[in-house]
Amino acid sequence: MESEARELLKELREDHRNMAIVLDLLEAAAKQAYKGEDPDFELVAEIMRYMTVYPDAVHHPKEDIIYARLREEREDLAEGLEDVTSDHEMIATLGGRLRDDVEAVVAGAALRRDLFVDDATRYVKHLRAHMTWEEDDLFERVESMLDAEPLDFDVSEYEHIKDPVFELEIEAGFKRLMSSLPPTS
Repeated sequence: MESEARELLKELREDHRNMAIVLDLLEAAAKQAYKGEDPDFELVAEIMRYMTVYPDAVHHPKEDIIYARLREEREDLAEGLEDVTSDHEMIATLGGRLRDDVEAVVAGAALRRDLFVDDATRYVKHLRAHMTWEEDDLFERVESMLDAEPLDFDVSEYEHIKDPVFELEIEAGFKRLMSSLPPTS
């Protein structure tokens, strides 16, 4: 049986796969706008609502708990971890800015197309680079720590919060996003 800590890492990796799918949709919308076409801004608003409701508010805090424990337990594996929290904050700032841009458009405000494209591109690139860093480096360090000593992490504060798009019961506010996802095989 897998430990709770390894199960948590598995969930975080699954979150990354799900977030990458959603980022593909956001990137496609930015490319449409770059070409002078009008993307489905209501879909983009749902995407950004999802990204700020689940990854920023649940996924990243769980990672922060794990990384704090890694710093405490294994200083030899902690190099660069001081950047994680500020990077999560930067992702939240970039996401909040983009969400505000898109919500303004949906509400009828004018927004320069290049501002949307720049903000969306910056957000997608930053989050993808961050997830790659975690997958290729930080999660491997956590695995090394768990190989040496089984540990558990207290993420009980977040356990009751389910992914509003990729869990079994999809929240009504994300129906457009859900219908836009590619079929799973």
